[in-house]
Amino acid sequence: QVQLVESGGGEVQAGGSLRLSCAASRSIFSINVRGWYRQVPGKQRELVATITSGGRTNYSNSAKGRFTISRDNAKRTVYLQMNSLKPEDTAVYYCAAFGSHDYWGQGTQVTVSS
Repeated sequence: QVQLVESGGGEVQAGGSLRLSCAASRSIFSINVRGWYRQVPGKQRELVATITSGGRTNYSNSAKGRFTISRDNAKRTVYLQMNSLKPEDTAVYYCAAFGSHDYWGQGTQVTVSS
């Protein structure tokens, strides 16, 4: 069983920055894509950013230009650098890994105050 453990969430003022980390408990050789999603109460979980095993990235329109996804394969960790945060970025952020099986983290709260 693989566990994804997020860290780095918290509260920040609008315009500030946070960096989220997602560490996998062991290597997942069958994983092709890792990513970050977010969810607010009453709404569907939505894509924030993904990164393939080859390093190709994809961002939601709201994340483009402000967020950067990256990965450190040696550490089995994916990061989400979030800059210029806005109150509407407030959500629970989940990391995910997709391949022959899908894995999700437990989520980390990000709160952006105005």
